[in-house]
Amino acid sequence: MATEITVPALGESVTEGSIGEWLKQPGDAVAADEPIASLETDKVAVDVPSPVAGVMSEHRAEVGDTVEVGAVIAVIEEGATAAASGEEAGRKEQQAEEGEDKREAADKDLAAAAQTLSPAVRRAVLEHGVDPSTIKGTGKDGRLTKEDVLAAAKNKGDPAPAPSPSPAPAPAAAAPAQGERGEERVKMTRMRQTIAKRLKGAQEDAALLTTFNDVDMSAVMEARGKYKDMFAKKHDIRLGFMGFFAKAACLALKDVPSVNAYIEGDEIVYHDYVDISVAVSAPNGLVVPVIRDADKKGFAQIEKDIADFGARAKEGTLTMADMTGGTFTISNGGVFGSLMSTPIINPPQSAVLGLHRIEDRPVAVNGEVVIRPMMYIALSYDHRLIDGREAVTALKIIKEAIEDPTRMLIDL
Repeated sequence: MATEITVPALGESVTEGSIGEWLKQPGDAVAADEPIASLETDKVAVDVPSPVAGVMSEHRAEVGDTVEVGAVIAVIEEGATAAASGEEAGRKEQQAEEGEDKREAADKDLAAAAQTLSPAVRRAVLEHGVDPSTIKGTGKDGRLTKEDVLAAAKNKGDPAPAPSPSPAPAPAAAAPAQGERGEERVKMTRMRQTIAKRLKGAQEDAALLTTFNDVDMSAVMEARGKYKDMFAKKHDIRLGFMGFFAKAACLALKDVPSVNAYIEGDEIVYHDYVDISVAVSAPNGLVVPVIRDADKKGFAQIEKDIADFGARAKEGTLTMADMTGGTFTISNGGVFGSLMSTPIINPPQSAVLGLHRIEDRPVAVNGEVVIRPMMYIALSYDHRLIDGREAVTALKIIKEAIEDPTRMLIDL
């Protein structure tokens, strides 16, 4: 019995995606709920599972094709076995014995660890033939990430996996001879194209302006040093800086509601809640999962949300729901060493807070020059909605809350 595989619902307002990778080829055995393809959407990569067990009969779309929700992309022969296909048998005979041995070993490893590995990690383990039980995971709760598997494969000197028999893109330019210069053309992923369009659109549609300030991080660093061990013991999470800035931003957005609003047509939409989008670096580009009701959460829950987002961004398991909405964004370029920048707003939001690296600098305090750990902070905003006075006020509230964290406890 033939079962057509269709593009699943991809999230609110998302109507299409692109075939990023075929995980199963015609003739391959497929288990129920096993991913057969990876779809790239504007925000995330989504695995398409098979609803039935059987054999992949055919692909009805190629890698790179744009497919709409509900479109048929493949056919599974339900109940069939891979051995029943003569074409599959021939293809299996041509595979290298060494590659088969690696796959069998990886399958056994996966059987013991399948509950802890994401689809992206499982694929990497199979492709490189590494033993996941021998790799130290850097994800949440010690889970393996795709980067962990790739690093392990590189350390053992494994060659790259054999190319997929599916249609391949145009070959890249050959490596130049010594003394020559070469170039390579690589098609942008759907996510990168969307990031480019959104950022350029933000510049064209909004009247962007950035205001700056600097923050003395002494009080926050002292608080972290004093309480980090007790905090970690009680809440099982590290006390970071983002929790402080998220709570400080909530104070500012409460006092200056236009910074937490956005323009829709000829109306201004205000929010009586704060959903903070946190910019997170993922293998395929920047993603912005949302901390819901940040104004109602404590430091521990905010830190747990952020840690979870970071781990799932590495694993490629963030969902569309994780990144839908958001009323304000915080972007931390300081983790990469940035001293100062002008962040771009995340439409339809009207403001974004940019954090930067902390460095010791001489500052004047009570008429004396002292060395303090300082950070530049930036607030980019849509001047169509937010006046300069409001933007400066909001940034000043954040500065004062960070320099005197007690304000965050007594709502000042």
